[in-house]
Amino acid sequence: MFLAVLVLLPILSHLIDAKQKDFYTFKVVNIRGRLVTLEKYRGSVSLVVNVASDCGFTEAHYTDLQQLQRDFGPYHFNVLGFPCNQFGQQEPGSDKEIDSFVRRVYGVSFPLFSKIAVVGAGANNAFKYLSDASGKEPDWNFWKYLIDVDGKVVDAWGPQTSVKEVRPKVADMVRKLILKKKTEL
Repeated sequence: MFLAVLVLLPILSHLIDAKQKDFYTFKVVNIRGRLVTLEKYRGSVSLVVNVASDCGFTEAHYTDLQQLQRDFGPYHFNVLGFPCNQFGQQEPGSDKEIDSFVRRVYGVSFPLFSKIAVVGAGANNAFKYLSDASGKEPDWNFWKYLIDVDGKVVDAWGPQTSVKEVRPKVADMVRKLILKKKTEL
């Protein structure tokens, strides 16, 4: 019996992993320590970003990410920020410190999640999905993944691509979503 369980365990694990078909099927911990399902963002366009508070890209990215949230948030769009300390140790603070800093300095109103690893053996499963689905793995802070209403990765960019360069693609997806919702009425 024990041997049968050992044989079936990898198969069951693979089936469970196969069930994770899109970004919105994952559960993560928010910046306040609560487990949340990303399912709540299904039907919206999302820009998922691994963020850091002490990086050369911090000011421009946080400022422009918050502007995106302000401009498109009312139209089924969300920036989803995932603090990460893997690159240059540039996100050393606690979740509480990170939350306080970005809200105070950049006026961040978009959802933030608990600090995670985005690469390597301990990488968060949602980020493993993003890397696998896009074929692009973060190698620094401020990687951006554009997710459609169904949780599929549309595109991905590294930190050298500014949020302003990504904005037209976000705007186009949000515009199409608004038109689709209007025709459904």
